[in-house]
Amino acid sequence: MSYPASFPKKQGLYDPAFEKDSCGVGFVVDIQGRRSHAIVRQGLEVLINLTHRGAVGSDAKVGDGAGIMIQVPHVFLAKECGKLGFELPPEERCGVGMLFLPQNANDRARCESVVNDVIVAHGQGVLGWRTVPTDGSHLGKAARRTEPYVRQVFIEAAVEIQERAAFERKLYTMRRVMEKEVEAQEVEGFYIASLSSRTLVYKGMLIAGQI
Repeated sequence: MSYPASFPKKQGLYDPAFEKDSCGVGFVVDIQGRRSHAIVRQGLEVLINLTHRGAVGSDAKVGDGAGIMIQVPHVFLAKECGKLGFELPPEERCGVGMLFLPQNANDRARCESVVNDVIVAHGQGVLGWRTVPTDGSHLGKAARRTEPYVRQVFIEAAVEIQERAAFERKLYTMRRVMEKEVEAQEVEGFYIASLSSRTLVYKGMLIAGQI
């Protein structure tokens, strides 16, 4: 197979066969670990500057997907959950799931039941649920037809889990089981965008500017 002359020749661990034309990704970080909303704003600016890397459908308001991954905003979420009647533990012991659920209430309840059951079966605690405010007014027709019902589930680490890394592994395992369990029930419209104590993902079938 031939490659463009601009590609280096195969050497060491490098192989031009691994070169791909993929979606754009931007990364913004404070190397001192300081949290700031400015970082989020800069991340959104990067995303908008990568608009040309995403495909757009015949409906100019529908893209092949755009989003942003941020650190879990624990202080904000603790405040919001307090309004709902439940408290969050320290951030290293609090997992947050960003879930896309069916608009149909019965199907949604079945998905949430699976999520709750899996959490309990893995020895973790279900703290509560929060419906994420969304604004679908800027969505294109195709995206509006499949727009998910977005909710967050909050999970408390079991007492015996002392390390955050161990909690992250447990959350990953539970995510995979949840996906398999819902799939087995043949319920459509269920997707876990993120399930972690560290990061949170906001995304959708959008173009960058809509985020």
